[in-house]
Order: sequence, then structure tokens, then C-alpha cells
Amino acid sequence: MAMKGVIASAVRTLASSGSSASSTTFTRHLHASAGSKKIVGVFYKANEYAELNPNFLGCEERALGIRDWLESQGHKYIVTDDKEGPDCELDKHIPDLHVLISTPFHPAYVTAERIKKAKNLQLLLTAGIGSDHIDLKAAAAAGLTVAEVTGSNVVSVAEDELMRILILVRNFVPGYTQIVNGEWKVAGIAHRAYDLEGKTVGTVGAGRIGKLLLQRLKPFNCHLLYHDRVKIDPELEQQIGAKFEEDLDAMLPKCDVIVINTPLTEKTRGLFDKERIAKCKKGVLIVNNARGAIMDTQAVVDASSSGHIAGYSGDVWNPQPAPKDHPWRYMPNHAMTPHISGTTIDAQLRYAAGVKDMLDRYFKGEDFPAQNYIVKDGKIASQYQ
Repeated sequence: MAMKGVIASAVRTLASSGSSASSTTFTRHLHASAGSKKIVGVFYKANEYAELNPNFLGCEERALGIRDWLESQGHKYIVTDDKEGPDCELDKHIPDLHVLISTPFHPAYVTAERIKKAKNLQLLLTAGIGSDHIDLKAAAAAGLTVAEVTGSNVVSVAEDELMRILILVRNFVPGYTQIVNGEWKVAGIAHRAYDLEGKTVGTVGAGRIGKLLLQRLKPFNCHLLYHDRVKIDPELEQQIGAKFEEDLDAMLPKCDVIVINTPLTEKTRGLFDKERIAKCKKGVLIVNNARGAIMDTQAVVDASSSGHIAGYSGDVWNPQPAPKDHPWRYMPNHAMTPHISGTTIDAQLRYAAGVKDMLDRYFKGEDFPAQNYIVKDGKIASQYQ
């Protein structure tokens, strides 16, 4: 299918899934007033990779594929990857922009200070899922609308989590490293490689991604546990064969593999500190594609060094991008990557279409699909509270 066709199809799907809510004015207008708008997008730079795939929409060069559409309607669209430092390109546009589009993969940290300076700002859009790079309390207090493309990359992240579980269980990375280094030492891999079948896997969080992961794990004949604020649908729970664990600390010692699938909030920041990691089974494997700040950075390093954590994999860091001296780069038995799980080409097509759909609704004064709102009418969505 051609790129335009894919995007159009995704927009129709997103539009049909939304429910209409009443239009409301809080401190600032939630929807666009008449006239040209200044829209700023912050995306990672692709450089030589930009031309390798026509559907590579999530980079600075392709800018979600919406430049021609925006400019044909008289709007100004500024795109940059420069988002940090006192003289960064983003800060030059903060005082007069109306809409800021950012991503979790190259986050533009929208602080209370930036919000205070952004006198014309009305709308903050996340191209993807996860808006914790925005000071949501400050956005709510300022009457801003914050929205993301809910569901756009849940399949991408769930598939990536399954891959990481298998990579850790099978001790894949050291085997790959041997080959790259010209070595052949089967014993160096086999002494800590296992089958996934029969192992106990627990997910901390069973929202959209957590449920998809549990469904994908079912054919592996694992023992499946989940901890969340609420139980999943009983019929789905029975179909998957997953068991609800109300007490997180009681679940952790049962798990051979722990997967983090909870949003970053004030309650989950630093959730896995030294004490909580100590409650996990010795030799536990941990996968975290949620947010790096859910883990205590040094506690993960120490537990990995001692062997209490036998393997740690994920693509989220604190901060992002991770500095060259970030200790997770150098700890033993890890399978870390840059933040890539939710930015597959398929996910990019979905979240580019979702952003275009919400901008179109914004210009027309229409509400977004209800599930896309993170901050609306001064209220923060429940998953971020």
C-alpha cells in the first residue's frame, strides 16, 4: 500500500474510534482560533538514513509527513532536533509557538519554566505514547491541552518486550559478541541459557501493552502473573491464563522474568529501588521498555554486578538521550538499546496519522478521540496520577 493510503487508512481508523466530548475553555482556548498557527516539531535527526525508507516519517527530515499539508493551509511549521541548552533552537520558538509536537524517543522536556514562557501555547502533542517528558501539573495549571496517539505503538513495544525476554533467557548477546570477536566458546553461553517454557513471567502494569505481551506469551506455556491497579477483563484473564497479583512485593519473588509496563508517575518514579530489587528472586531477568526513571539507576547497576539481576534489557534511560558515561552502558549482562521499541516504521505511520488527525480537529475546533487526552480542562488522565 502506498504511504498516503496507509496514512489515510490510519486516520480514518483513529477518527472512527474517538468519542465526542463537549468543547470547553479553561485558562487558554483548547482549540485553535482563526488564523495562521506556528507549530514546532522536535524529532531525532536521521541524517543519511532519512532517504533509505520513504515511510521513515518520525525523523526531523520527514517531519511526520505533514509539512505540505500544514503549509498549504497557511500554517508555519518549524522542525528541529535541537532541544537542549540555553541557545537551543526550540527555545527560540517557545515564546510564540501555538503547538508543540514532541516524541518519547527524542524528548523535548517541557518544563514549567518553558510553559511559563510560551504565552501563545495551546496544545502539546506527543507523537507516540508517553507524555511524562511534559510537566503535566504545570500544563494543567496553565490550561493547556496535552494529547498523545494512544494505541499507536502498543504492538511495536509488546513485540519488542517479547524479543528482549527471549534474548535474556537464551543468553543471546554474549553469543553474538563471540562471533563478532572471532570466538567460538559454546560453554560460555550454554551455562546460563534456558528455555522460556515453564518460567514465571510477571508484568508490572497490564494496560494496553501489558495485555498484548501476556497474550503473546501464552503459546510459550509460561506461568503468567500481572500486577496493576485494576484487574483485566475476567474473560480475557481466563483466556490468557494470567493470574492477578494485588501485592507487588508478593509477586516479585515468584518471577523468573519481570517486565515493566507501568507509566512514569510520581508514584512509580524510583519504584524499583535497592529494597524492592532485593525482594526479587536472585537471578531475575528484568525487561523495561516503560521509562528509565522507574528504576533506581545505581541500584540496577549494583544488582547486575552482584548477579542478583542476571540480565537487564530495555530501551528507556534516565535521562534521554543517555550520556556516554551512563552506567547502564557498562554493567554486566545487559541488552540495552536506544529508545527504539515504539518507533518502528509501522508505528511511525500510525502516530504520524494520529498527529495529523488531531491537528485537523484542532483547527476545526473539534474534540480529539477521548482516549488521546492526557490533560484536558485542567485535569490529568488517571494513568498519570
